[in-house]
Amino acid sequence: MIQPERIQYLNGKAVRRGGDFVLYWMQASQRAEENHALEFAAAQANELGRPLVVFFGVTAHFPEANLRHYTFMVEGLAETRNALARRGIRMVVLAGDPGEMVIDAAERACLVVTDCGYLRIEKQWRAEAARALDCPLIQVESNVVVPVDAACPREAYSAAVLRPRIHRLLDRFLVPVHAVPVEADSLGLAFDLPDLMDSAAIMRQLHAHIDPSVGPVPAIRGGAPAALALLDDFAVRKLDRYDGDRNDPTLDGSSGLSPYLHFGQISPLRIALRLKEVESPGRDPFLEQLVVRRELAMNFVHYNDRYDAYEGLPTWCRSSLGSHANDPREHVYSRAQFEAAQTHDPYWNAAQYQMVSTGRMHGYMRMYWGKKLVEWSASPQEAFRTALYLNNRYELDGRDPNGYAGVAWCFGKHDRPWAERPVFGLIRFMNAAGLRRKFDADGYVRMVVS
Repeated sequence: MIQPERIQYLNGKAVRRGGDFVLYWMQASQRAEENHALEFAAAQANELGRPLVVFFGVTAHFPEANLRHYTFMVEGLAETRNALARRGIRMVVLAGDPGEMVIDAAERACLVVTDCGYLRIEKQWRAEAARALDCPLIQVESNVVVPVDAACPREAYSAAVLRPRIHRLLDRFLVPVHAVPVEADSLGLAFDLPDLMDSAAIMRQLHAHIDPSVGPVPAIRGGAPAALALLDDFAVRKLDRYDGDRNDPTLDGSSGLSPYLHFGQISPLRIALRLKEVESPGRDPFLEQLVVRRELAMNFVHYNDRYDAYEGLPTWCRSSLGSHANDPREHVYSRAQFEAAQTHDPYWNAAQYQMVSTGRMHGYMRMYWGKKLVEWSASPQEAFRTALYLNNRYELDGRDPNGYAGVAWCFGKHDRPWAERPVFGLIRFMNAAGLRRKFDADGYVRMVVS
């Protein structure tokens, strides 16, 4: 059963009883398992006695996406298409603006079900489709454990505000979502639109229009099978040491699941349920990051229309940084120098190099990296723009709520005022000496640049 809090009817259109199929418009939840939207669509198809078709709209113009991001996504889509086929469900991939292509894809649909996205462009796609479709568009939230509106009806000031609200609701929402057997096979269904039948066809379609300057990361392959293998490895080999290892960049203590969560290739519910039954000292600290901290980021992006702008920061942050905007800075670098890792600080340079070369940066170093952008930029506004540009360009999990909230945190979002100091004002400060006290920072540099 799908909890009603996950379901939102985006228009008031009547079901097209003469339609040929039910359409699941997949965008944010790019997986065939533990997907509330997919299973809701399957149940609707069975109730109407129609087959289920899954549609994915691939656009070459997603803001700030490049070859690195598209390669990972398309690898995952191939796995998802195969997994759906094993359930007798056809997946159709069409090129173009998803909000426009779904209208063509739904021309013969009884109704359309979609998943939930929190970014501005994702909301825009769904709003445009809801107005244009001649049948119902039903959104089912599937990429969080606790639905965002149910957890908190407004922007949460901090994790301390959201945490008790989420914990009160966990018993209701931390339950499995079961696969619904589809009663009518759709694999042989005729579909007149130009379906991109495989990964090669998708990449050919995208090739001429996407930024090729940031290449794929061969060591990280997209798709649910890779995500599940990482989850099993983490649960067996790393979870017990997670609380102690996670803030040491020289140790392989993280789960590595962030890119897969970003593209919806694995469900946070699947991860939480897998680890909930494990007796481990690392379980609760990890679930704090997966559920509370991650869903705090969703809350931020969902309720704050300026999540990607300096003006979206809390007033006290902007006021404090502004009062120190003219403070002397020992070092000031341009965006090009930051991008090329050409600062005086070997630790910052190593973190930037790690992100550029591997598509990820250790979480603790990402905090330090962002704080130093504040310190070494000509203004806090410029620092904010540079942080978003670099994070979104190189991180596999960039361009999502966690990325936007993580950057904003470096400027005081979801934090409290600290002792006042030059440049930072009341914003939390980090320095290289602090790194060296916590872990072997020089060893981190050697590990990354070797």
